[in-house]
Parts: sequence; C-alpha cells; structure tokens
Amino acid sequence: MESNLGLIEQSFPLRYSVWVREALDELDDSFVITDPCISGHPIVYASSGFLKTFGYSKDEVIGKNGRMFQGPKTNRRSVMEIREAVREEKAIQITILNYRKDGTPFWMLFHMCPIYSKEDGKVVNFLGVQVPILGKLRRAGSEVVRNGLNFCEDGNKFPETMFGCCRREVASDTVMELGRGFALDYLSSSDDREIEADEPYEASELEKRKATAAVNNILSVLIHYSQTTGRLVSGKRCCLSATGLLSASLNISLGRIKQSFVLTDPHLPDMPIVYASDGFLRLTGYARDEVLGRNCRFLSGLNTDPVTQFQIKQCIQAVQPCTVHILNYRKDKSSFWNFLHISPVRNATGKVAYFVGVQINNNCSNEEEGELRPEMQHLSVVGAVKVAVRSSSMMSASSS
Repeated sequence: MESNLGLIEQSFPLRYSVWVREALDELDDSFVITDPCISGHPIVYASSGFLKTFGYSKDEVIGKNGRMFQGPKTNRRSVMEIREAVREEKAIQITILNYRKDGTPFWMLFHMCPIYSKEDGKVVNFLGVQVPILGKLRRAGSEVVRNGLNFCEDGNKFPETMFGCCRREVASDTVMELGRGFALDYLSSSDDREIEADEPYEASELEKRKATAAVNNILSVLIHYSQTTGRLVSGKRCCLSATGLLSASLNISLGRIKQSFVLTDPHLPDMPIVYASDGFLRLTGYARDEVLGRNCRFLSGLNTDPVTQFQIKQCIQAVQPCTVHILNYRKDKSSFWNFLHISPVRNATGKVAYFVGVQINNNCSNEEEGELRPEMQHLSVVGAVKVAVRSSSMMSASSS
C-alpha cells in the first residue's frame, strides 16, 4: 500500500477541483469513492456519514479495499455480484451484510455506479452509497413495522409513542423530517448484535429511493468540480467505443471460435455489439470497426419481416433463447437468409452478461431442409461462448 500512497493522495486533485472535498463533506450520506486505476482498487474518499456508520477513522479507511467491511456471514454470492459489476463497469443496487469496526453486523442497501471520463469514456472512479436497512418488514394493521418503528404506507418513519398516529393527511412536512431524523438516531443507537444475519433483510422502496437520490446528488458535485480542471466526468459513458470493452483473455477465447457470431451487451444503451467474430465479418462484408458499438438492426433492410424482428425483441426482453429465419443484408446490399439463434449468456454468478447471436447463411427458404445440422452448429457456438464468458468471469473474480 505504501507504494500507492502518492497515487491515492493525487487521485482526487488530478480529476477534481481542490474544493471538491469540502463540498462532499457537507453531504450527510454514507458513501465512498474508489479508484479502479490504482492497484488494489482502493478507497480514495470516505464521507463523514460513512465513517460514523462503520465506526472507522478516515486514516483507517483511505487506501483500503471495500472488502474490509465484509465478515463471516457476508453472502459470497452478493460479493461475486459486486465484483462482476465492477468488472463489467455497470451499476448495481444490492442488499448485503456488512460489519462495523466493533464487529457488529448490519444489513445495508449498497448502490454502486461507475463514473466515466467524458473525454474517452473510461471509468475513472466508482461511487458506492450505503443506506442502512432498519430491519425486516412485518405487517401491523395498516402500517408496516420495522424493528419497532412504525412506517406509514408512503414509507415515512414515525415512532408511535412519539407521534401517536401516522395518517398522511395530518403528518406535516416538519413531522416527516422529525420522523426521518428519529429513524436515523434509532439506527445509530440501536444494538444490532442480535440481528438475524443468516436471513437477508429487504430494503424498502424508500431506502432504494434514498440510495438513488444520494448517487445523483454526489454525481452532481463531482461533475461540477471536474469542470474546473477540464477533465470532465459523467455518470454515463459519453464516448463509448465498443473496442476494448472485453478483457484480453475473453477476446482470445472468443477468437478461437470460427463460426459467425456476435456478442451484444444488454447493460449498455441500445444493446450494442461488443464482439464480432471473423466469420461474421466474412458473412456480412463489414469491417470490425463498422460493426462494434452498433445494434444488430443494421443488418435489416427493406424486406426484413417486422414480425420476426418483434419476435426477437420479445425473446430478449424475456431473457429467453430463440431461433428464427430472417432476411438480412450485407454491406454490398445483397440479401441472404439468416438462420439466426440468439441466447442469453450468464456469468459465473448466474447473471446475464451478454446475448450471443449465431448466424448461418441459409438461402433456402424451406425451413425443413438441413435443419438438424444448423441447429447443432448453433448449440456448439453457444456452448463455446458460455464457457469462455464464465471462465473469464471466474478469473476476474479470483484476481479481485
């Protein structure tokens, strides 16, 4: 870690104005900012709300990896999902059991998102917001009770002994704010050593909205203070180039598959192609840089059946495989019948990471001819892609 101290100290000043820390310190939310460009992916900023929640000092947190807050009963699958989100550079909102410095466990809603450079679209930071979950939900008449606190149906918290009732029409904004404050005080003062760590707590809609609002507020501060340095950041990938999105090991594994296929990313806007095989380029006549970053719709043309296109769209939305005959067009405008198979591809945690589309040139309109052989080709390519993606995912997780 000592070799990284200089990088950690310069991580913020290189990207943001010197006033950014002061602005972030004024926020009450519990959050950290990490730098994936530094070895070990360390925390480079921790809010006062975070330090209060976890019981650490700033010196004990800065430069450390977020896994220091995990413990014996932290769900390994949840950890894998977070690692996978980091690897895929995407946002995630997940419930996870963490531990304070004194060893007490508590459930929290963790909302993490990447922060991109506006210049080249690369991830420069990750923002992680933590919203403590007050406990399990159980119904009590028309109210929801969570660890002894009464909640109105709209999610506002009121200790019944303090306010007597929580009817929406009589709860003023002031009372609502008092209720929120009481809930936070209750959380920080309650002894949760006896919480049921084996059973996950469910985050309320209010807690989910609070996490999202906190992320938006913090992003606004970071964007504002990046303008002074001229190294602007954004919560969205502004200059997306599909080239280089996949790891080198995954690119190598996919390159061994000789048939025509593409890999698309459902987590990016418009589900662009992030990998195209040499066989696909030969079949369609396009160069790789003309394909990457585009939706597969560019293969459609004047006589492409919209009903078939809609069928494909429905299968993707339902995360189900589908096989269709569809009329597609090459770069030179010549048409071909594409015996197309599309299938979701899951990573090591079981989450859908990509969709694979396998193309077979079948200019015979009789769907019964040669159907067995193309189907076997479909299955062969899909199986090979799934093995490559899962192997790459497991390698990334083990090196995190």
